[in-house]
Amino acid sequence: MNRPTDGGGPRRGPSLEIVRDGRRSGGSPATFPARAGRREERTERAAGAPPGRGTDAPQPSRQESPGAELRERTADLQRLKAEYDNYRKRVRRDRLAVREIAVANVLGKLLPVLDAVTEATGQGEVTGGFERVAEELRSELAALGLESFGTVGDSFDPFVHEAVSYRCTDAVERPTCTEILRPGYRVGDHLLRPAQVVVAEPPAGLREAGGTEG
Repeated sequence: MNRPTDGGGPRRGPSLEIVRDGRRSGGSPATFPARAGRREERTERAAGAPPGRGTDAPQPSRQESPGAELRERTADLQRLKAEYDNYRKRVRRDRLAVREIAVANVLGKLLPVLDAVTEATGQGEVTGGFERVAEELRSELAALGLESFGTVGDSFDPFVHEAVSYRCTDAVERPTCTEILRPGYRVGDHLLRPAQVVVAEPPAGLREAGGTEG
């Protein structure tokens, strides 16, 4: 028995949609490449490849990277060693300078004592056991770096000589120390005191002639 139809026409059955490749027909074709790209990305991740790169992407060389890193670390060590060597030399130089200053300050205080001993020795007052004490004192001061200077015949140097008097003579061709009134002393590069001297210099005419010849 036939069922009645609406409007007198035959009743249509339920509409069927054709599905191809898991997508309904009529879907937007523009979405197919995007879905395919996502499936490819999931496949690359499963295979361990970084996302967004194909299997043909160049990989960093495992042999070159350690070599470059080794060269960089070696250069860093060389720079560090050079800085340490410079620091050690600077510290050693500063220590020596401080030591010389300290020794110079102490020896500068002992110069009057040494002058008194030298004067007494010249007058013949230091004999016997006192002479041995004087010799030991000079030896110990020399071991600390004390050096005396000032000898008859030295060229006059205003930086290390203190001229007490001048005289002119034809016997010299340049300003010369003819007498040492008091020796000078120094420690290394430190001048403790200049030597007091008597200076002889040639007459003006002879000095000018000597300067013209030079």
